[in-house]
Amino acid sequence: MPSEPLSDQSRQSDTLRARGAAALRNNDYAQAAVLLGQELEADPGSAELYCAYGAALSGLRQFDRAIASYDKAIALQSACAEGYAGRGAALLELKRLEAAASNLQLALLLKPDFAAAHFLMGETLRGLNDSDGVRSSYRSALAADPHFDLAAGLALFMEMQLCDWPAAEAGRRAVLAAIDRNENATPPFPVLAMIDSPAVQKAVTERYARATYPRRGSLGEAAPRKQGAKIHIGYYSADFENHPVMQLIAGIFEAHDRASFELTAFSFGRDTQDEMRLRVSPAFDRFLDARMMSDDDVVGASRDLGIDIAVDLTGYTRDRRTGVFAGRAAPIQVGFLGYPGTMGADYFDYIVADKTLIPADSRRHYTEKVVYLPHTYQCNDRKRTASARVFSRAEAGLPHDAFVFCCFNNNFKISPAIFEAWIRILKRVEGSVLWLMEDNPTAAANLRKAAQEGGLDPARVVFAGRMPAAEHLARHTLADLFLDTLPYNAHTTASDALWMGLPVLTCLGESFAGRVAGSLLRAVGLPELVTNTREDYESLAVKFATDRLALAAIKDKLLRSRLSAPLFDTQMFAVHIEAAYSAILDRHRAGLPPDHIEVME
Repeated sequence: MPSEPLSDQSRQSDTLRARGAAALRNNDYAQAAVLLGQELEADPGSAELYCAYGAALSGLRQFDRAIASYDKAIALQSACAEGYAGRGAALLELKRLEAAASNLQLALLLKPDFAAAHFLMGETLRGLNDSDGVRSSYRSALAADPHFDLAAGLALFMEMQLCDWPAAEAGRRAVLAAIDRNENATPPFPVLAMIDSPAVQKAVTERYARATYPRRGSLGEAAPRKQGAKIHIGYYSADFENHPVMQLIAGIFEAHDRASFELTAFSFGRDTQDEMRLRVSPAFDRFLDARMMSDDDVVGASRDLGIDIAVDLTGYTRDRRTGVFAGRAAPIQVGFLGYPGTMGADYFDYIVADKTLIPADSRRHYTEKVVYLPHTYQCNDRKRTASARVFSRAEAGLPHDAFVFCCFNNNFKISPAIFEAWIRILKRVEGSVLWLMEDNPTAAANLRKAAQEGGLDPARVVFAGRMPAAEHLARHTLADLFLDTLPYNAHTTASDALWMGLPVLTCLGESFAGRVAGSLLRAVGLPELVTNTREDYESLAVKFATDRLALAAIKDKLLRSRLSAPLFDTQMFAVHIEAAYSAILDRHRAGLPPDHIEVME
């Protein structure tokens, strides 16, 4: 029997639903919300529609309205796993982590093979500092869907964080194979620590940017203001709080020439009201809490305020809002400080670097043009102070008379190859110990196990717990030499050590992330601590541990140069970054495309 022809109303409804779904897939959340809202007026009994509408509202960062939409879906269909997962995702964005986890658990009870819910549970548990649970959740997402976007890379990153190197090696091979298949298997950040190849990093990042943050032209191009006005800089960050990025850049905000520059902050992170937030807020002409603003709203506000140069201080790290830049917040968009690599998108015009980080023959691995600062890309805050507390080695669990090698980098940066090098160094330096930061108990256990398997007494690996920044700075004086990691160097942690007079020994890599410590050491006047091979790195570590006069000379040189070298000259850096901003804006106003620029000393 032939089916009844569709009525005009049914055809219109199907068209609305299809167009709304397409807009949602394309991240056009405003259009999706309009279309799906119209469809709900015609069909208010569809749990599926309420879930889609909730997703559109979440994309607009209207999370309370999104939760209400998911509630309606659940009221219509009590076993609506998608509704509970959507509620969990919205609660996660609101940082209501326990509630998010509860909703995701309900979604998984209803639908155990729900890959998206497992993935969201991983994101939630990461906020709750449950490292083992995070890994398990990402692995469950992959078990449910082996090709689930980004899950393989994030699972690998957690294995690196846990220092579970056998699992990480298997994960690394799987991620590289997925990259070869052109899958969106990983966000860019884990790749920085996974492989020292700027070419691979660029390929992964371009794929991620296309898939996750495609260029959006709905608001048109941003028009520059007329010449003669102050240069208006917008700083966009999720980290206006006690965070390594702010510890580096706070003094620059305060040192800007306010007669020539106007500053606006767009804050995407928590309003912590901690000492750093309270310090940096007054350094701006205006400080906007943009957490609940949609990407398009932030773009619109940026344009209304006349931002000339939008500076992204977050990159592909926590609470990123790359969609703002995909919508073109300002005529010129710059990546700076927060992310050590290319953004892989043509809407970023420049990356701030130096000649150590990006040599001329490496520029092809960056989609941006390079703005070269004369000494180092990394600013530092000269006002940083260490606690007056005097630590003893005994209270840190360190032997009184041993040579103390240390590395306070995050555990994910410790590769098996670098740990094997450390074991060889300790074996050659009798009685020496290695002092590491403890990210999580599982990593500490795995590192002790790796030491034992390498023939080293695990008692010679000592772990430091987390503590407030000022106290952490003060305890650096207990160590003798900081050993850097590769392929992801010490960044803020290297500056911390050098500021406290602790020499840092590094090995230069190929990519941005693996060349930062070399940049800092050259800027503080200690190029002799930059090695090019692992053999030289190990030999120099042993030399300083066994020749106390040589180490004393290096420490004396560091202490004498610390306050005169460019690395810690906040005011000089402010002048250089302002010269960079002026140069790139001059090119734009002259109608010239972005090009590599070198700021002269």
